[in-house]
Amino acid sequence: MSATEFYLSTDPIHPIDIVETLADHNDWDFDRMAEDQIAMVVEGQWRSYALTLALSPDEDMLRLICTFDMDPPDAALPAVYETINRANDMVWSGAFSFWASQRLMVWRYGLLLGQDQTAEMDQIDRMIRTAITAAERFYPAFQLVAWADHSPKSALDLALSEAVGHA
Repeated sequence: MSATEFYLSTDPIHPIDIVETLADHNDWDFDRMAEDQIAMVVEGQWRSYALTLALSPDEDMLRLICTFDMDPPDAALPAVYETINRANDMVWSGAFSFWASQRLMVWRYGLLLGQDQTAEMDQIDRMIRTAITAAERFYPAFQLVAWADHSPKSALDLALSEAVGHA
């Protein structure tokens, strides 16, 4: 098949192929773990984020999981969980959770597809960027609660406040 035929083809492109193309284009380290799964690392301002995208044909779902290490002291866990709940109330898509056994903060999102639908490049790119944006946006609040003894409300207020003035 020629390149022109490829781009003019009406055959849907596998969503994980699209993710691989995006990862390659953005110079993100990635590993195609299976036909329906890919893992990659994306550098953020605060840290590196591990992303896994997997397609479940049985559920017609493209699932994204974005994780980063977080090992808060056990005494801080109730405040961390409250911060997660408050953060989840502030987002429209996806949600945070904390996997205590792995000591990972997790952002999860699932793109529900119809039986004859496939994910488009723009949708997948937006999924990935939304995950990184959410992780970057709320990371400081999780840190303030876990290690600086801030209340969940004050940590979120401080982490999400807009800077005023010029540096």
